[in-house]
Amino acid sequence: MPPPYLRRVWIPDDATHDRDAYPFCLPLFREGGFELAFDRPVTIVAGENGVGKSTLLEGIAVLAGFDESGGGPGYRAVDNARAAETGGGSLARSLKASWLPKVGGGWFFRAESFFSVARYLDEVGSPSADFLSHSHGEGFIRFFKERCARPGLFIFDEPESALSPTRQFDFLKLLKRMEAGGRTQVVIVTHSPIIMAHPGAGLLRMTRHGLEPVALQDTEHFRIMRQFVNDPGGMVEAMTEG
Repeated sequence: MPPPYLRRVWIPDDATHDRDAYPFCLPLFREGGFELAFDRPVTIVAGENGVGKSTLLEGIAVLAGFDESGGGPGYRAVDNARAAETGGGSLARSLKASWLPKVGGGWFFRAESFFSVARYLDEVGSPSADFLSHSHGEGFIRFFKERCARPGLFIFDEPESALSPTRQFDFLKLLKRMEAGGRTQVVIVTHSPIIMAHPGAGLLRMTRHGLEPVALQDTEHFRIMRQFVNDPGGMVEAMTEG
């Protein structure tokens, strides 16, 4: 079967959880009726900070068999036993998923845990690791090229965080190859208008109250970038007043 393999995730109306506790206290989940359907091999989610994008990805990742800190199936690169914070992985306890078929391969990439995962790969003797001997951005690109050349479900949380604009286009080249192979499904959270412009991707805008399809030109990220390019000095002055 061609991707998407993960067709839908949702929280049942009868799910039992504390709506005052994170992550269920977020308006996205607290108000009930949460559902996200996937109808394309590549789905991209955009939105402001704090609306629950990364939390949702962590929940989906745990539901799919990944650790909420990132890595491949069965990887436990980060020890969260002493962590004070509560991660979005707990969302998986209430999430349900529909697969056709369910796949076991893939990767969950989190920019903030990249170094921990890369160091874990070095320590376990991965013959194709050594991603930390390169610059931050170059390490990202090498990692993407090596780890994403396999079939499965790939989840990226802000992959652009260490990439220059030029390197973001290199990431798009990788996405294009993954999509052309017909064996991978990709879900991305990003703030990058360049990555949002990936042809054929399903682009969704996440707000505090839900998800909706959106055109690239209608995202806040694109509008701000367009205003900046048209008038850098005026834009900076206007946005930094007060």
